[in-house]
Amino acid sequence: MTRWSAALAAALLFSGCSKETPKPAASPAAEKAADKGGPPEVELDAAALKEANVQVAVAEDRRVPVTIRANGRLTANENTTWRVGAITDGRIITAEAKVGDRVEKGQVMARMHSHDIHESRALYRKAVAEFNRLQSNVEYARRQRDRVKRLYEMKAASQEQLDTSENELKNVSTSLRSAEIEVNRTRLHLVEFLGIPPEGSEQGEHDETAEIHPEDLIPVRAPASGIVLTRLITPGAVVQASGDMYVICDLSTIWVIAAVNEEFLSKVHTGMWARIKVQAYPDRTFTGRVTKIDEKLDPETRTVQVRVEVDNRNGLLKPEMYAGVELEAGGSEQGLFVPQVAVQDVNGQSTVFVEKAAGRFEARPVELGQSMEGLILIRRGLKAGERVAGEGSFILKSQLMKSTLSEE
Repeated sequence: MTRWSAALAAALLFSGCSKETPKPAASPAAEKAADKGGPPEVELDAAALKEANVQVAVAEDRRVPVTIRANGRLTANENTTWRVGAITDGRIITAEAKVGDRVEKGQVMARMHSHDIHESRALYRKAVAEFNRLQSNVEYARRQRDRVKRLYEMKAASQEQLDTSENELKNVSTSLRSAEIEVNRTRLHLVEFLGIPPEGSEQGEHDETAEIHPEDLIPVRAPASGIVLTRLITPGAVVQASGDMYVICDLSTIWVIAAVNEEFLSKVHTGMWARIKVQAYPDRTFTGRVTKIDEKLDPETRTVQVRVEVDNRNGLLKPEMYAGVELEAGGSEQGLFVPQVAVQDVNGQSTVFVEKAAGRFEARPVELGQSMEGLILIRRGLKAGERVAGEGSFILKSQLMKSTLSEE
């Protein structure tokens, strides 16, 4: 005996034994189905059928692509994810970028103060001073060399004196080139590494109560355009070199990590197409391609992780969403399809209403498969050519539940 017939028989037995006022009786079709031990039925007269606007569709066979179904989870594309770390020890003064903000490449996300600023500027000033000193020495050595050379031409100086002046000029010129390298090195450390001008106000160095000028703070810039996923700092926080401050990601593409059963592994390959469905957009299908198949199998679930890259330029997909994944394995198979609107959930069981006669429908449980183009695959419970209620099937479900509740 089925669950429906058992419930209906129990309801009829209870109503027959009760001394209370009789409840409304089941429809003749439902009583007939219960007496025969068959599935419950719903019957509507012509007027009710017209008012409910029940549309009948035929279950039909069609060939569909062979697919592999798997569950997956959305995650950020690691190839377009950047961790922004501190380049030196310091204290965070401002942190303008917040989680969820979109930042552009080079945009200042935060500013920090560091003693490295004062030390680097001091080294730069020292290098500049040394360069200027050696430049003066080169000019002096050149004048001396020129003077000795004239004397030598006048036979008033020896060759040794000329050679000595030449060597002196070479030595100081070499020192000048080294000093110039040091100036450039210390300047590049300030400008390109720390991101500050070589010369600043230096207020914080002499007066801790004075407001620090922005040019005396190290800017933390976005390495690429994207969305701020994580912020690990707040104003006043002390950070160390290489410590993470932000995580930003370009979500124009996103990854789906699908868990594919071991039995289907031989049919999965990189480059194959995949369809992705998420709960947030039940009527929408996203497409992507398999870009990587993991090298190891999960020993507990007997599944392998398959990475699918999906175009997300519209920004609808978010990391950590759950997804259903269908991989196109190639080839096709025969399948029986009905409109998706024909399937109703009755007490947790997928059910269709099969037309047995004009206005009379049998509630029949079915096993579902994949969905495509407004249709859904029926794996078990229905035969080709049977007519089922499509549009308006929810009215039949309501009538069935109402009849069941009244009998209880």
